[in-house]
Amino acid sequence: MADTSRLCSVWLGSETGILKGVSLTRKQAFNFCNTSHLSRDQEVRALCWGDPDESELLVGSADGTVKTFSTEKGVFTETRRCGDPVTDGPFTGLAALMSGSSSVVTCVESGAVRVWREDGGDEPVTELHAGKNVCRMRQSPVNRHVVATGGKENGLKIWDLQKPESPVFTAKNLRDDWLDLRRPQWVRDVAFIPDSDKVVTCTGYHQVHVFDPSSPQRRPVLEVEYGEYPLTALSLPAAGGTVVVGNTHGEIAVLDLRKGVVRGCLKGLAGGVRSLQCHPSRPEVASCGLDRFLRIHGLEDRKLQHKVYLKSRLNCVLLASRDLGDGGGAVEGEVKEEDGGEEDDVWETMERVEEKTKRKTTEEEEQLQKKRKKGQD
Repeated sequence: MADTSRLCSVWLGSETGILKGVSLTRKQAFNFCNTSHLSRDQEVRALCWGDPDESELLVGSADGTVKTFSTEKGVFTETRRCGDPVTDGPFTGLAALMSGSSSVVTCVESGAVRVWREDGGDEPVTELHAGKNVCRMRQSPVNRHVVATGGKENGLKIWDLQKPESPVFTAKNLRDDWLDLRRPQWVRDVAFIPDSDKVVTCTGYHQVHVFDPSSPQRRPVLEVEYGEYPLTALSLPAAGGTVVVGNTHGEIAVLDLRKGVVRGCLKGLAGGVRSLQCHPSRPEVASCGLDRFLRIHGLEDRKLQHKVYLKSRLNCVLLASRDLGDGGGAVEGEVKEEDGGEEDDVWETMERVEEKTKRKTTEEEEQLQKKRKKGQD
């Protein structure tokens, strides 16, 4: 198990509760779980690195627990309860502070953002309420104690966890439309733009917004619309200047954050996108979602580099900072069952139904032609 986990450069969380690691170099995928019985209560809803060396993974499950997985040992080393799924709802964000301590930051759908001690205490050291129906919490990659939240009818807010009394920035809703009707809000994902104070969001109304907390204007400084379907995930490429967004119909596009135009689209998806992540240093993006495939696209040529079938519907993807592996076209992944089976392994067991069309023979066609000629005479 330890040898296989060290090989993995891509990690994914599935609806069936299995943590999946993929080695693109060996063209293999591995399943990691700490129980022989899997249920929907253990559905993986969030993933993040637990330390700067990427030797630990934090896995947020639907049952309100956060598990620590050692990528060096290939096993789960700790499980701690960080909320009540009945009253709080599922995890919508997970982060590690990593600055002087390994405190865990969690966010749930009800809006509770909590900071938990490294030693595993039962009570959070910090708690704030970000409003109801939170869809996503993201951590600033530079200031680890700064997080952004947003959700349905819950606009963008930026928080300093060291001063949790009130947000440091609260976005203002868009201006009313041409009929003087209020425009609804629905933040689905958010990211901090490097080397600036700006934040980018995508919405359930197929919009991309850029906010600048340093300016007096609290409304978006840039607004772009893409497609006709709700946007579900976004990520920022290492080169900067663009954002990659995905929607509920399996469409992924690269948008220019300066001019507000579409740079290009990534093809090959067949289901709604649930998670995207651009590689920290290379022009590559990983995506996963309802069609059960992990896909790696190149951002320069926009070609599909890797394609791995992972049996379960996938919720989240996390990339290691090292190289993902060599290219070489789309390769189907060989999934090795390490612990337990899959609940969603249905498609392979279904019978294949083929329709057979009856073709007319040459003699029948000749007889039909003769009848038509007699009818015309």
